[in-house]
Amino acid sequence: MEIIAIGGYNEFGRNMTEVKVGDESVIIDMGIKLDRVLIHEDSDLSTMDSDELVKRGIFPDDRFVQGRVKAIIISHGHLDHLGAVTKFTDKYDVPIYATPYTAELIKAEKRYNRGFKGGERVVSVQPGEIIEVSPNIKLEFVAVTHSILHASFVALHTPEGVLIYANDFKFDDTPVLGETTDYDRLMELGQEGVKCLIIESTRVMEEERTPSEDIARKLLFDTLSKADEDSGLIVTTFSSHLQRIRSILDVAELIGRRPVLLGRSMAKYSGIGEKLGLIKMPKTTSVYGSQKAVAGILKNINSEGRENYLIIATGHQGEQDAILSRIANREFDFRIGKDDQVAFSANVIPNPMNRANRYVLETKLRIQGARIIKGLHVSGHAAREDHRYLLRVLNPENIVPCHGDLLMLSSYAELAESMGYELNKDLHLIRNGQKVVI
Repeated sequence: MEIIAIGGYNEFGRNMTEVKVGDESVIIDMGIKLDRVLIHEDSDLSTMDSDELVKRGIFPDDRFVQGRVKAIIISHGHLDHLGAVTKFTDKYDVPIYATPYTAELIKAEKRYNRGFKGGERVVSVQPGEIIEVSPNIKLEFVAVTHSILHASFVALHTPEGVLIYANDFKFDDTPVLGETTDYDRLMELGQEGVKCLIIESTRVMEEERTPSEDIARKLLFDTLSKADEDSGLIVTTFSSHLQRIRSILDVAELIGRRPVLLGRSMAKYSGIGEKLGLIKMPKTTSVYGSQKAVAGILKNINSEGRENYLIIATGHQGEQDAILSRIANREFDFRIGKDDQVAFSANVIPNPMNRANRYVLETKLRIQGARIIKGLHVSGHAAREDHRYLLRVLNPENIVPCHGDLLMLSSYAELAESMGYELNKDLHLIRNGQKVVI
């Protein structure tokens, strides 16, 4: 069994891993590096070929792929795990396996990228099903909780043993929407024996258990329910975080404001969620994706009375083309009023570009009189005590940390060493372009 690091082993994002058994292999995840997209925000990705996107550091460098690829497997629906699928699948004429919500998100890319022809190869797989990818490799998705619905661990059953790819998860027993982690199946796999665990390292330095999404819900209710009745109220959060959006919609109903979702990605994620029955929107909810529609409803809100609405907008990272940034730049017939409240239900993704963009956005909002509210958030990633729990349950023979810079990966290595693993023996640190043979 060989694990080849394609992307996500030098950085946070751009996740892509090849697992090779004999001469056959599967690729798990095909993500983009989000801060590189922000650097090149004037570039239309749909007009650029994959080689150019690799050169700019937006896509992983798939020249490192070594085996006869039999399938592409996507663990969940975040762009740093599936954003490169629309370009790379032309190179690999193989099935694309994903859980139902993730599968629909991939298919939806055809609307935004007309060159994408891989939608017909997407196979929706329910957690718990076992799919034969090839005579040597069988696939199973194991349900876990994260900040997007239908996230999963990828379990590969091979003649060399079971490999588990655990990239982006938390253990949340009260997730607001969706199922909880399938603890029983994880315990079964641990008892049966796990040959190798590929594991995210994002929050391993945080010495805690990651709080439940229900904590974020309580923070939102406690804070937004006390908002000034005669002022504007804008909340920005991840468009893909339907659990968080459900809580914000419930707050709007409680305080008697009409919720309005603004932004193309808000329309995409919530629309697919509604289609699959994963989220139910209140009848008073409106969703506007196109720029023309957004401009129209903001003009109406400005004239009808902003105190009657709760705006849920894209732009929590300060992205320059997102709705909140465009409001701050006064591109619509809608102005931030004195004492309007802008609540950030998302932390800054830790890289210099995001920090700078967010700082600029907050400064513009404050200058215009807005009151900024932050901290209405809990992470979707496991912290150190969650990782300890998973290692005890799975007891893997080998560990390969991923999804992080060198500090994150080495911090995971320190945790694993404290639990009896030995570097370069059964604990392996690799960088993009390198591989480990188990």
